[in-house]
Amino acid sequence: MLRALLSGLGWRKGIWGCAFSSWQPHQPPAGLSATEVVSHWTVVFEEKGIPEARESSEYIVAHVLGAKTFQSLRPALRTQPLTPWQLQCIQELSSYRLQRMPVQYILGEWDFQGLNLKMAPPVFIPRPETEELVEWVLEEVTQGPRVVGAEGGPLILEVGCGSGAISLSLLSRLPQSRVTAVEKGEAAICLTHENAQRLRLQDRIQIVPFDVTLVESWAHLLPWGPVDLVVSNPPYVFHRDMENLAPEILRYEDPVALDGGEEGMDIITHILALAPQLLKDSGSIFLEVDPRHPELVGSWLQSQPDLPLSLVAVRRDFCGRRWAGGWPSLPHEALNPIMPAVPSLLSNHDWEPKIDCRTYPWCWSMKEKWTETPHQELMAKWKTEEPGRL
Repeated sequence: MLRALLSGLGWRKGIWGCAFSSWQPHQPPAGLSATEVVSHWTVVFEEKGIPEARESSEYIVAHVLGAKTFQSLRPALRTQPLTPWQLQCIQELSSYRLQRMPVQYILGEWDFQGLNLKMAPPVFIPRPETEELVEWVLEEVTQGPRVVGAEGGPLILEVGCGSGAISLSLLSRLPQSRVTAVEKGEAAICLTHENAQRLRLQDRIQIVPFDVTLVESWAHLLPWGPVDLVVSNPPYVFHRDMENLAPEILRYEDPVALDGGEEGMDIITHILALAPQLLKDSGSIFLEVDPRHPELVGSWLQSQPDLPLSLVAVRRDFCGRRWAGGWPSLPHEALNPIMPAVPSLLSNHDWEPKIDCRTYPWCWSMKEKWTETPHQELMAKWKTEEPGRL
C-alpha cells in the first residue's frame, strides 16, 4: 500500500498529493474542524502507540492547511469545517504515520536552524541537538579570535553532509564562509544539492562524493584545503544498540548514517586520524558523538602516541535524560526537556588547533598539540534497491 501510494505522490506547494480511496480505517466524519481532526488523530495515534501523538497530528493538519505549525494557524482556520479534500489528504498522510514513517518524511520538509530543508528517505533526518552543535561552532567562530579564510570567512569541511543541514546553516549564518561537504551516499548528495539551490547557497558550497574510510580519497580534498573547521555528525551508534532504535529510524533512515560499528567509533577514528592533513594550524574539529565516547576516544588517543590530540572539555546535551539508543522524531519543544548548562570541564590555552566534539548527550573537546599542517528519483531508486524497508 505504501509503495503504491508513494509512487504516485507528487509535490503541490509543499504538500504531498493525495491518492484518494473510497474509505479508509480511522477516517473521521465529514464536517469536522481542524481542532477536532487533530483530536481525532491524536486518539488514533495514541491507541496505536505512535510517539508524540498530538504533535504528529498537529503537524500533519497544519501542513495540509498550509502552515508549519498548528499554533501558527489563524483562529478561524482552526474552527471552520475542513473540506473533503483536506480531510482525505490528512487521512493519507496520517496513514504513513501509522506505519511509523517520521513526520519529516511525511511532510517532505523540515526546519533546521531557521532554514526550511527538503527531507526524503533514506537520508538522515537532522535532530535538535545537532542545532546545538551548529550553535557551538558559531560561538567558537564569533567569540574566539577571528577565523579568516582566503576570502574573509572560515573555510569549513563537513564530513557526511546528509541533507546539508549543518553546512547550509553555517553558510547562512557566516555570510563570507565557504564549505566543502563530503558524502558517500548518492541520495544524500542529491538532497544537499537540492537544498543548497533552494536556499540559494549553491555558489559557496562544494559537494564532493567521498568515503572517509578510504585513506587515499583524502588526497582528493587537498585542493579545497587547508580548512579552518571540520564539522561532522558521524555514524556513532554502537552496533549492538541498532536493533533498539525506534521503528521510525529502523524502517526509513539509512543505517549506514547511524551504525558506528562495535563501539560506535569506526568513522570517528577515521576523522580524527585523517583530518589533520586538511586543517590549518588554528583549525578546529567539531563532532557529535555518544556519551560513552569521551572515555573511549581518550583510550584510543593514548594508543596513538603519534597523533597529537588531547581531550579538552565536556558538555552535556539538552535532552540527555530522554535518550537511550534512539532519537525523537519531533523538535525538542515537544519533548519538555531539561536543559542543564554544564560548563567546560577542561580548558587549555587560547586559540590553538583543537577538536570540539558534540556528544549525544555529552559534548567534549580536544585540542591538537601539533603546530604545522601538511599541505525525485531518490525515492524511486531507494524503493527499487531496498524493497524490504517499506
